[in-house]
Amino acid sequence: MHEFSLMADLFRKIENISQENDGCKIVGIKVNLGALSHITPGHFAEHFEEFSKGTSAEGAMLEIEQLDDTNDPNAQDILLDSVKVDA
Repeated sequence: MHEFSLMADLFRKIENISQENDGCKIVGIKVNLGALSHITPGHFAEHFEEFSKGTSAEGAMLEIEQLDDTNDPNAQDILLDSVKVDA
């Protein structure tokens, strides 16, 4: 359930970025996984692929960085680092 809410929040942000760019297709996404987010890059990629179906991010190139600082205030989060839209 924790993963679902994190992914839902991430996709709200991604869809907002798409809408702010006239509904452009999202072609690349970089995320940082907090040290305490309890999700591996592989598991995240599986969830991302599933969530992205039918969205502006379907088929986007995904870059994932696993962070290791457990004291970071965002250590439990999935952080959207950057989004590349099709211009």
